Amino acid sequence: MGKNKAVDLFTKGNSHYAKSEYKQAATVYEQLLKDGFQSTAVYFNLGNAYYKLDEIPLAILNYEKAYKRSPNDEDIKVNLQLANQKIDDKIETVPPLFLNQWWHSFILAFSLNAWSVLGTTLFFVGFLALIVYLFAQAVGVKKTAFYSGISCLVLAMVCLIAATAQQRYFDKHQEAILFSGAVNVKSAPNDQTKTLFVIHEGTKVKIAKREGDWVKIELSNGNVGWIAYNDLRII
Repeated sequence: MGKNKAVDLFTKGNSHYAKSEYKQAATVYEQLLKDGFQSTAVYFNLGNAYYKLDEIPLAILNYEKAYKRSPNDEDIKVNLQLANQKIDDKIETVPPLFLNQWWHSFILAFSLNAWSVLGTTLFFVGFLALIVYLFAQAVGVKKTAFYSGISCLVLAMVCLIAATAQQRYFDKHQEAILFSGAVNVKSAPNDQTKTLFVIHEGTKVKIAKREGDWVKIELSNGNVGWIAYNDLRII
């Protein structure tokens, strides 16, 4: 899809939304995604449209996709929290260790693209500063350029490490939203096994393992079990 056409469709979707034509807005945003135009704004607006239509699982799914692209966006966090308040399952999250929580907060402070751009920019600035250091005559200028260059290069490395860590974090933490009304979570990948607990549509789960048509899931409170893969939609 050409950029101009994508912009026109996005504007059309926003126009429908502004007129409270939420179903038409959702259709337009879905078309954008189908045509390959994926962005934080499209997922976020689509989530808003589904929220207005009271299609809460779809709203949560698209908010989560928007959050994955812009984990520091406060509007996404707030709307996701509001949507989660409308589902049946209120699952308490097991608090992570302090160092893990700090590290996750750090690598999710910016989007993957923002970390990459910032790292590349700092690397470029640091390289220029070291060139100034090599050719400058004044001692003060050489000293300032040297320490500035080294500092920028170190910060650039930190940014690129954060970008890599964020990508690995999302790759490792494959998550999904439940799209079946109520699902019995089994002790093994078999309908005949014991039911451990029940979860409802809209609940987010972490996918730990897949075996055929079954997946082993983990909830934010640490509970684990097996459900059918078709009951889920991947974030």
